Amino acid sequence: MSKQLKVLFIGTYVPKECGIATFTFDLLNSVSGEDNDVHCEVIALNDPSETYDYPEEVVFQIQRDKIEDYYRAADFINQSDIDIVCLQHEFGLFWGNAGDYIFALLSGINKPVISTMHTIIQKPEPEYRVSTEKLIRYSEKLIVMSQTAVEMLKDVYKAPEDKIELIFHGVPDCPFNNCSKYKKKLNLRGTPLVLTFGLLSQNKGIESMLDALPEVISQYPDLVYLVLGATHPVIKKNFGEEYRQYLQNKVSELGLEKNVVFHDKFVEKEELCDYILASDIYVSPYLSREQIVSGALTYAIGMGKAIVSTPYWYAQEMLSDSRGLLVDFGDTTGFRESLLHLIENPEECDNMRKKAYDFGRKMTWKNVGKQYNTVFTRALKNYSAYSTMKKFNFLPNLLPEVKLDYLKLLTDDVGIIQHTNLGVPARHYGYSTDDVGRALVALTQLIDNQKKAEELWKLITTYLSFLEHAQTDTGHFHNFMSYKREFLDEKGSEDTLGRAIYGLGHVVSCPYLSKNIRTLAHTLISRAGVEMEKLIYPRAKAYTMCGLYEMLRTGVDADEFEVVFNSRRDAVKSIDSLISKDTFESIFINHANSLVDLYEANRKEDWNWFEPTVTYSNAKLSESLLLAYNYTKDRTYRKVGLATLDFLTEIQWKGDFFDMVGNEGWYSYNGEKPIFDQQPIEAGYLTQAYVSAYEIVRDRKYLELARYSFEYFLGRNRLQTVMYDYSTGAVCDGLNRDGMNCNQGAESIICFLMALSSLNKHINKALSTILQSRVSDEVNDETLQKRKSFLSANQVE
Repeated sequence: MSKQLKVLFIGTYVPKECGIATFTFDLLNSVSGEDNDVHCEVIALNDPSETYDYPEEVVFQIQRDKIEDYYRAADFINQSDIDIVCLQHEFGLFWGNAGDYIFALLSGINKPVISTMHTIIQKPEPEYRVSTEKLIRYSEKLIVMSQTAVEMLKDVYKAPEDKIELIFHGVPDCPFNNCSKYKKKLNLRGTPLVLTFGLLSQNKGIESMLDALPEVISQYPDLVYLVLGATHPVIKKNFGEEYRQYLQNKVSELGLEKNVVFHDKFVEKEELCDYILASDIYVSPYLSREQIVSGALTYAIGMGKAIVSTPYWYAQEMLSDSRGLLVDFGDTTGFRESLLHLIENPEECDNMRKKAYDFGRKMTWKNVGKQYNTVFTRALKNYSAYSTMKKFNFLPNLLPEVKLDYLKLLTDDVGIIQHTNLGVPARHYGYSTDDVGRALVALTQLIDNQKKAEELWKLITTYLSFLEHAQTDTGHFHNFMSYKREFLDEKGSEDTLGRAIYGLGHVVSCPYLSKNIRTLAHTLISRAGVEMEKLIYPRAKAYTMCGLYEMLRTGVDADEFEVVFNSRRDAVKSIDSLISKDTFESIFINHANSLVDLYEANRKEDWNWFEPTVTYSNAKLSESLLLAYNYTKDRTYRKVGLATLDFLTEIQWKGDFFDMVGNEGWYSYNGEKPIFDQQPIEAGYLTQAYVSAYEIVRDRKYLELARYSFEYFLGRNRLQTVMYDYSTGAVCDGLNRDGMNCNQGAESIICFLMALSSLNKHINKALSTILQSRVSDEVNDETLQKRKSFLSANQVE
């Protein structure tokens, strides 16, 4: 048996009183009613504070002014078994600049999108052009309801012709009738009965008709003009009933009270059809030519009405071949003469009605449903299994080269300026130990030979000098220094201490740096010994462990530096002796054990984490335990390190990009994961943690995840936004609800460099493992080819 096709519609929906809500409802029923193998669901858009008792097919709701709802809707779609998405697009449906909130949803889903375009602008303002062009890119197919719209998409927006499908607006399938039956049913009078219906707004042009009526009524006093429809809710909210009152005043001024009737209500489809069938003539006096579709006009055509309309785009096309009469915008005389002509020439009027009705047969909802299903099936068939990754086809095949220009720009003879204004160093923010400590990690990771050490010597000595100056008498560190070179705190946080140790440990373990530099770094760590033992906060412990690990893994002991230390003791702050390797090891293991204890105290069946909340610098906690395993071979550390790292993957990897935990409230157990503000440091630390996991357990999935988390900087993120500037080497500061944070601070570039150097080093190591596996026949040729392809795209030499 063939698989049931599952279609998700996005738009407003009944019982909301608007034209697109009715259209979506009718379209859904025509699609699902045509074929039992089609299952339909709806994501409904609501105005702020609106609530509706929706039918069961509505499976998700978006409050259209909340961008988070669009992102969550994208997550919902990706996790569902929906095959295809049918979007009803009208700029005013969605919030943002030219309705661009919808792209928060479209950019994040991995399903084919069919967009029904209810509005196309011939001469768009820049924001509307951008919005339309983005919609074209995100859509597999674009459905429009007139040939005019087809030509406009091709000529104005250069849309590919093979993306465009013409499917008319649907109409109910009603018999060609005589009106008296329905007039009697609705207790309506009027010979003839002239009708205008739809939500009332200034663009309807009803005043033109009113001005035309006195002379017509003088000859046919039984004529009734019925204006059917409530005021458009947006108009009513902003202007009240101003337009309706204006029309009613005009009726009084013209003495038309007996001949003009206002029915101020939103009528359901069945009742609406009765009103249309009861009318003799339908009038569409719109004032604007830029009307690409009209549901009201379509219904009138499909039910075989005699029609008088202004020549807006849709009317010109639909009423060609004598299917109606066209009158210029605001042409009172034209309306008067057209009405009189239809009344006085009943045979010609009937011929016009029959032509309209015959043309309308192709627009019945049954036929429209067939055509949509054909488009859905064809689009799904053509939708490649790899199309989810097409969103990221701008990603480079090779990793960026290491570029230090921007880091040097932020560095003066004191340290690293913390923040920038749009990439220009903001001096009033001063400096921080946090940045300097991590910068030492980034730089030492880049040193793999003596020449590279000489190139980076000036930066490293500047940063080391800053830390030496920032260390307090107790061995802790100040964090913030003003641009006037004055420390602004008594001491920094525990994290500040940990980040300083993190950087200093990398300096001590770097064999290409001079013994003097390494001795000074060892000295500063030794002075912090008591403070390291007192640490309480888990991230401070993790940073400290990462720094101490560098010293311990290389076997560095105090004896190596004691001679230099003793000869230059007067040049450093007071300390009796350098701390031994055994003492460092004790601190290291104590912190590792405390993290394990924290994990055991907080983990649950579906929550493999150290705390009841996932906050910041998360991957560093997991990485520190993996390093502890690598040093001690205690498998408890490995178990917890991998479990928590896999948990971070589970809650942040979306299948084709990482969606980092935002810091707008953090992510608590049984709570909702905040989407913004996402910080690049999380991507940098994840990359490092995955690389460490790969190096330790040799599971290739961690190497792949490391690549993907690093590509977060290059555009593999929720907003598909490139955060790295290839020309300057700068990195933007995060992803916010309004887009990318274009400031480019020190933390961002440093974490980028840390991640890049880690990934470069270990991807190169991976090649020898794969080649060895081929020699030992541990992988087949197909697997090998996939692995080599992955590695070749990642700069493996």
